[in-house]
Amino acid sequence: MPALLRHPGVYIEEIPSGVRTITGVATSITAFVGRAWRGQTNEPVAVFSYADYEREFGGLWRNSSMSYAVQQYFLNGGSQALIVRVAATTGIQAAPATITLNAGTTLVAANPGTWGRNLRASVDHTTSNTADTNLFNLEIYDDPTLKVDSAGRGGSGLRETFRNVSIDPNSPRFVTKILAEQSTLARMQTLGAARPTVQANVAATASTGSDGILQGAPAAAATAAANEILGSPSGKSGMYALLKADLFNLLCIPPLVYARETTAPAFERLETDVPMNVWTAAATFCNEERALLLVDAPAAWTVANAPAGVATFSAVTRKNAALYFPRIRVPDPLRDNQLEDFAPCGAVAGIMARTDAGRGVWKAPAGIEANLAGVLGLSINAAPGSLTDQENGTLNPLGINCLRNLPNIGHVVWGARTLEGNDALASEWKYVPVRRLAMFLEETLFRGTQWVVFEPNDEPLWAQIRLNVGAFMHSLFIEGAFQGATPREAYYVRCSRETTTQADIDKGVVNIEVGFAPLKPAEFVVIKFQQMTQQAQV
Repeated sequence: MPALLRHPGVYIEEIPSGVRTITGVATSITAFVGRAWRGQTNEPVAVFSYADYEREFGGLWRNSSMSYAVQQYFLNGGSQALIVRVAATTGIQAAPATITLNAGTTLVAANPGTWGRNLRASVDHTTSNTADTNLFNLEIYDDPTLKVDSAGRGGSGLRETFRNVSIDPNSPRFVTKILAEQSTLARMQTLGAARPTVQANVAATASTGSDGILQGAPAAAATAAANEILGSPSGKSGMYALLKADLFNLLCIPPLVYARETTAPAFERLETDVPMNVWTAAATFCNEERALLLVDAPAAWTVANAPAGVATFSAVTRKNAALYFPRIRVPDPLRDNQLEDFAPCGAVAGIMARTDAGRGVWKAPAGIEANLAGVLGLSINAAPGSLTDQENGTLNPLGINCLRNLPNIGHVVWGARTLEGNDALASEWKYVPVRRLAMFLEETLFRGTQWVVFEPNDEPLWAQIRLNVGAFMHSLFIEGAFQGATPREAYYVRCSRETTTQADIDKGVVNIEVGFAPLKPAEFVVIKFQQMTQQAQV
């Protein structure tokens, strides 16, 4: 009732309804971990189109299998990605290029890579207060005409101008802080005691900066490249940089790229499969973060050796991983559109995002609707090829999702099993859509019930929980996410004295039980035919 009733009359009081709407989380935010031409390292950067990726990370680059995977992701229907750029930390490091101004001032490229060699800087003293000898104007230009980076690509053409910046640390226009907060091209490395003198188009030191591609013996280089991807959970580097992100649902780790010296200073580009220790750590990480790992089958797999190859994944947390075979053949714009072989993880993630948007996370991302856009062929053991029905029938029961080329349909995903989908395992998490739906429910209810913490643990709270969680589950039932003709057959929500005993209450525990009947894909369609004989009429 109202706190103060002082005079006769009518008082209005708003009473909380107890309804707390639960909204489903995103289902297809895809994380990519690998090398890029430019951009922040060991930071998850959100991009919403391939144009965003080009602006932030420089677009396609031959030494970045990730750049092609991201392109295929957006081409096939992806809408949001998290990019984690890694670079070599041993051997030839990804050192940023520097620009040496006079008066003891040195600028450094905002992030590692030879792209920084294309930077130019200019200084003038035409400031708002010419009497203040601490002030100067600074212009930084990513010059597209220089082309002194390792690939000869030239700069992006971006020009940044910072007026009335100061060398005084107490100034609100302190140049070091301004560059750190506003510039995407450069940072202050050393600042002299006096402002730099007027100078124009000071180029970066061409001998500095590398692209973070470890160059050396193949075995050592490949191991170091894998360590970059692994990173450190405590340091939140490599794939563990995703701990800084709020949410991701799919994880792609494209093949590793490194270099081998041929005739100095020339280097040969090499690509290798992601090693098993990386897949094992990544699958465990995905299990902890309620995400699905998309595993690319090794490039050397054939139909004959794939059964033995998939057995090597026994140490991987298989319920949160799905493996796709074979590789795809896509035109490479950097190679005059010649067909090149690529790992399929990016394209498959795009199809999952497209399926989620059109049908829902409970629909298997496979079938004739799961066509691979931009794919002109398949590659088995580095040679053009495709799978037959019999070959597909050999691999599918082992939990290997096949990519197929079907007549009049094109290239499609023709499998929807997790790595735990081997028939011999008889797992409840056999199918990708069932596992992804469960993770969607877990993440949504984890976030949607945070309000329960520290509420009085009794029947009024339990009733609110049943109401809110039940309303969310019923909305999914209406959308067709569960089996069953009625809500009772499709799901249940329990939170009462039966699930939470007095001993639980004394410990501060409330137990909520949620069950659901998942839709499983019609993996095998059987049509029975029988001849009808003409019946004699009486």
